[in-house]
Amino acid sequence: MKGQRVVWPSREKVEIEDFDVPNVGSNEILVATECTLISPGTERAFLLGLPNAQGSYPSRPGYSSIGKVIAVGADVKGFTEGDRVASSMGHTSHFVAPPDRLIKATDASSPSEEAVFFNLCTISMQGVRKAQIELGEAVLVLGQGLIGLLATQLARLSGAFPTIGVDLADNRLKLAQRVGADYVLNPTHDDFEEKMDEVTDGKGVAAVIEATGHPDAVNMTFKLAGWCGRIVLLASTRGETKDVNFYRDVHKKGLTVLGAHNSVRPRQDSSANFWTNRDDAELSLRLIAHQRIQVAPLISHRMRGTNAPEAYQLLMEWEAGLLGVVLEWSDKEVKD
Repeated sequence: MKGQRVVWPSREKVEIEDFDVPNVGSNEILVATECTLISPGTERAFLLGLPNAQGSYPSRPGYSSIGKVIAVGADVKGFTEGDRVASSMGHTSHFVAPPDRLIKATDASSPSEEAVFFNLCTISMQGVRKAQIELGEAVLVLGQGLIGLLATQLARLSGAFPTIGVDLADNRLKLAQRVGADYVLNPTHDDFEEKMDEVTDGKGVAAVIEATGHPDAVNMTFKLAGWCGRIVLLASTRGETKDVNFYRDVHKKGLTVLGAHNSVRPRQDSSANFWTNRDDAELSLRLIAHQRIQVAPLISHRMRGTNAPEAYQLLMEWEAGLLGVVLEWSDKEVKD
């Protein structure tokens, strides 16, 4: 069987390559991909070779996939042909994987193009957990890209009140308000500080979740956090943060700064505010299926998987309207 997948042969270059789908081993499963989701910040950073994101080539990107099981090895238990599964496999039409790399996405109430957001939701979730939000605490999410929009919703689910979405783009702020932010603010507007004081009673916020990945934004979090506030660095910062006066900005305010890379997780058992990737992924799938997290409004582009080079061109150019890009690998019609 022949398959197709996205490959980056070199920096800033994207191609579709044909490959021979491997035979299924006795403890393996063959999956036909329905759709995959581009992770805009991470994939753009590695495709362009931004600071803290230098990889090797050729590279096969992607880590959020929904598909259907089409063959099961003789020794596999718990999976049958036709099962819908979620995985962290790349942008590919087919793949073979052991059972422990797959999660059943059995709730049929969510379309695959929504379920495919599970992994970005999982990434946002571990950062929100580390913020240790208490009911009624003001929480600000800096950056309303995909990760930020998901974090805003998860903060609200965790009891944050008010939830404040901050971004430079007014169109993203409108979307943040649509999915549940109590207030949205643009730091380039003249009344930003006045409105911040108004919505926080001049106290700042209990927690700031940094979801831009921009070094300068880290400095901004120190100003936005209130007395003894928590700062969660959720986005992977692309570069070095300069001109930080830790005495003035962190020490005197008693701030706590938390790194929240998705890899910093327990390997086996979940505990308070510190869940395994699988447990968070399974919860993400349920929250999406039951509309506790809204992801349909976050889809800005739908394309055939074979048109991925076009999608990545938009990503490299940082096209203003680009947000959630779903790549369809099945034979169904792709909606505009």
